[in-house]
Amino acid sequence: MPGQHFFANTLKTSLLGILFLLAACTTTETITMEVTASAYNSVPSQTDPNHPTTAAWGDELKPGMKCIAVSRDLIPLGLTHKTEVKIKGLPGTYKVLDKMHGKWQKRIDIYMGNDVAAAREWGKKKVTISFQREKQ
Repeated sequence: MPGQHFFANTLKTSLLGILFLLAACTTTETITMEVTASAYNSVPSQTDPNHPTTAAWGDELKPGMKCIAVSRDLIPLGLTHKTEVKIKGLPGTYKVLDKMHGKWQKRIDIYMGNDVAAAREWGKKKVTISFQREKQ
């Protein structure tokens, strides 16, 4: 039928247009950067002595959680509360649940529960992190 050909071409063109618009509307981008990573624990000597398990955004930290604290200069770059972060060389993803003191820059702190020995063993090293953020 002559109308079928026209309809099929119109449908193909419409679907291609929709796919193009959806691709153009992607609102996130992957950011990869190198930062210094240290480790911390929820013990009074390293946090608020009265509330050692309460993070800066109010989350309650528990041993076994995969979370990090970020230096405040990284927050405007997209490392905001509950952002999921991949740390090259470590399995899984970590959530941003805490903020570091304002004196630190381009730094993350990996939460290690109450295991002070593990945090000391980690020490301080350069790592590559990646995360999704809203396109700017």
